[in-house]
Amino acid sequence: MSEKVQNRDRHVDPVELRGIFGENLRSLSRNYPSVAGLCRDLGINRTQFNRYLSGESFPRPDVLHRICNFFDVDARILLEPVENLSPISAGLLSHPEIAEYVGHGSTNLPETEFPSGFYRFSRRAFIDNSLYARGLLYVTRKDGYTLMRGFEPKKAMLHQGLKATKDAREFRGLVLRQEEGIAALVSHRHAMTCTYNFLSKVTSFQANFFEGYATRTVRESVTGRRATRMVYEHLGNQTGEILTTARTAGICNREDLSPFHLRLLRPDEQFQ
Repeated sequence: MSEKVQNRDRHVDPVELRGIFGENLRSLSRNYPSVAGLCRDLGINRTQFNRYLSGESFPRPDVLHRICNFFDVDARILLEPVENLSPISAGLLSHPEIAEYVGHGSTNLPETEFPSGFYRFSRRAFIDNSLYARGLLYVTRKDGYTLMRGFEPKKAMLHQGLKATKDAREFRGLVLRQEEGIAALVSHRHAMTCTYNFLSKVTSFQANFFEGYATRTVRESVTGRRATRMVYEHLGNQTGEILTTARTAGICNREDLSPFHLRLLRPDEQFQ
């Protein structure tokens, strides 16, 4: 009799199953900084979550589906130790050569640390040190990853002598969790260059600003900068602010930026 048939026919006690699931859930939760935050992101009551951890109960099918999607695993977490499970995704970040380096720990970015939704950004223009760039981007979660999408303003593209078609203007990126913030790798369609952003949350009463820097993958040049400070502002559901940002996106002057963005960009200080 094959091993597969033996495993299928073997009777597994419900207590054993709950114990396997509880141990797997503890293992999956270790990379999360806060159990309370994890419960909020999962939408699960803390007391009920503790019952899962201790092996006292199983989740309902809909809750199990939510847990599996969140941790990027499948329902075998009820039957097998999580370390024996191969990833659902066959993507690059799941490749065994790098999975432990830029895999689940980096892609597991909680909403509490970097929420989904629209962001207003600003930075000094790469092409002209006297000008600034501002725009709008959208962050979403899909298949266990945090993704970014946006469009370069037409005026900014034309200013650089580039095509201003919709396909040429669109950019997309992957957002990764870092020890002190987030990193985003952003590129245009079919491009062989990209932009790297690193940002940390700003300590403020609004708690919706992120400051850091952006760099582009080009050779050193005397006519343009490769790295500059950058600001993200999470707009949430502020429809008016979102529409205003979309209308005013593009290359602008220093006085066109909001005072707080300008304060975070520190234009009179040399970037290091």
